[in-house]
Amino acid sequence: MAVKKIGLLGGSFDPVHLAHTALAETALNVLQLDELQLIPAANPWQRTPLQATGPQRLAMLTLAIKGLRGLSVNPIEIERGGSTYTIDTLRQLPPGAEYYWILGTDQLDNFCSWRSWEEIAQRVHLAVAQRPGTPAMAPAALAQRLDALGRKLLELPFEPMPVSATTIRQRLADGQPVQGMLNAAVAQFIAQCRLYQSAP
Repeated sequence: MAVKKIGLLGGSFDPVHLAHTALAETALNVLQLDELQLIPAANPWQRTPLQATGPQRLAMLTLAIKGLRGLSVNPIEIERGGSTYTIDTLRQLPPGAEYYWILGTDQLDNFCSWRSWEEIAQRVHLAVAQRPGTPAMAPAALAQRLDALGRKLLELPFEPMPVSATTIRQRLADGQPVQGMLNAAVAQFIAQCRLYQSAP
């Protein structure tokens, strides 16, 4: 029986936007994965506090991937709670599958600052979304580690989209439109819940 290939795309998803789902679909197709799980962080330790709650971000992700074959939402980090460390998540995943961790070149640059990064590199294949102007070069320590493991840094050809969660939050706070940045159902959910609005 063939080993299942599962992609993992972690993030704050505050909110999930069209570049997230486009990257997920790219990884699914390029790496020929059986499925790709989007994993919203409970409390990412390397960034500012989140604005939407865990249940709200799970709801937005579920809306964003509706009808997209092969994509699913894994609530493992939100259910665990507390500070989010990738290694804890990987140790909790069911054994027997081949896992691929999807990351951007910005995350690749500071990968060696992640908790137990050497073990992460051993547990998953790393696949990097190539951003123009930022070559997908593994930091020296990671390159050595991958070499020792007989692994390569996988590259995902991904044309970046001019959209970011920070920009979306700012535009919503300023009362500006966000068409073309969000899934329509996600935009409707944000409006209904009055998320990301500046204080009156």
